[in-house]
Parts: sequence; C-alpha cells; structure tokens
Amino acid sequence: MDAAVQAYVDGIDPGFRPLFDRVHRLIREQHPDAAVVLSYKMPTYVVGTRRLHVGVWRHGVSLYGWGQEAVAAFTARHPELRTSKGTIQLRPADAAAVSDDELRSLIHAALGD
Repeated sequence: MDAAVQAYVDGIDPGFRPLFDRVHRLIREQHPDAAVVLSYKMPTYVVGTRRLHVGVWRHGVSLYGWGQEAVAAFTARHPELRTSKGTIQLRPADAAAVSDDELRSLIHAALGD
C-alpha cells in the first residue's frame, strides 16, 4: 500500500475500521495482487482495467465500481443499502446482516475472477 492509501486507512474512524478491514480482507483473499491506489480520494483496488472503490463516509463504508445489473441480486436482497447512483453504503449495523459471500459477490462484480 502506498503512503497516501496508508494515511487514509490510518485515519479511518475506529468505529468503522473493523468494517473497512473486513472488506479489505475479502478483496485481498480474492485478488491478492490487486493494486491499491487513491482515486476519488479513497482507496481503490485495481485489477487490470477494473476498479473497486472503497471509501469511508460519516456513517460507514461505501463500495462502488460495477454495472447495476451485476449487483441486482445483492440489491434485491438489500435494497436499503443501495443509493440512487448504485453505490452500496454499509453501516456497521447493516453489515452484520450481509454475509462474506454476499460481499464476495460484490467484489467479483467489480473486479472479476
């Protein structure tokens, strides 16, 4: 991780850090060689030309980087987590109801195999 990304991660509110770390761990399990860069002022995981943006906001962790149809099953199960622009916003309390497999499906939708 480069210094700018590490500074971002180090600055994450302790209340949201476990959720960020969970998402980061799942991404690394599927894509250990993904580059992590700062894009749009947030950590962005890059595999080839594909990107997954993972940012912390005032209520939790946001993820985006896929076409809407790619996450239709996830958003059908969790419509309250999707914003009008297709971002998934996870609050720590909401994340407890989202399985690691469901998060893996989002990672796959953004970054592929």
